Amino acid sequence: MFAGAPGAHFTNAFSRVDASYKTEETAMKAEGDIRRDVEAELRWSPDLDETDIAVKANDAVVTLTGFVRSYHEKYQAEAAVKRVAGVAGVANDIQVRLPSGNVMVDPEIAREAVTAIKLELPFSHESIKVLVHEGHVTLEGILEWQYQKERAETAVRRLKGITGVTNLITIKPQVSTTDIKRKIEDAFRRTAEVDANRISIEARGSEVTLRGKVRSWAERDQAQRTAWSAPGVTQVKNDITVSL
Repeated sequence: MFAGAPGAHFTNAFSRVDASYKTEETAMKAEGDIRRDVEAELRWSPDLDETDIAVKANDAVVTLTGFVRSYHEKYQAEAAVKRVAGVAGVANDIQVRLPSGNVMVDPEIAREAVTAIKLELPFSHESIKVLVHEGHVTLEGILEWQYQKERAETAVRRLKGITGVTNLITIKPQVSTTDIKRKIEDAFRRTAEVDANRISIEARGSEVTLRGKVRSWAERDQAQRTAWSAPGVTQVKNDITVSL
């Protein structure tokens, strides 16, 4: 457990999404319609107070600005935008402004984070290090499975007093390249949300590249999540395009 890590800054692998994945639907959908749909989805989200969030849509890329009262709300705002049809990219520039009653010192946040991770991952929590700087939590360590990395981040995301989360946990491969590719192919065939016949998989060591065409943003997203779930995968490059 560490506190006061210098130079910590917000990075989120999902806060900047490649805007090149546009469908014919996004090309036809007007920017005003996308903005209205995003605003409606933000209002619909039960875990989010959208009052101080501003939405801008430009060329199917949505930019969120303004502020929320917790990091969890910032995360939920981005997730809500990704659910909207026609959105090809998201830039999440929302600031977290904690209410005075939720401000905590870094050592206290670090202790809470360590406890949360221990409860979430009782058999692997000792492989994770927590660093906190001005309310921003950074996770480091080496794990075997991607789901462990994701659950560690989920465990701290809702903690009171945090302003951001950076997940630097790395995955150490434990299986061969052939096994990785086979396990992903088998998972695609089992998954109703993914058409396995439209996606090709290339595995080089522990790095996986996905190519092909799918019918929706949700299907592309599900294919990436499925690939990440394979044991030993340390990187997924998603070159899948969306076409109607």
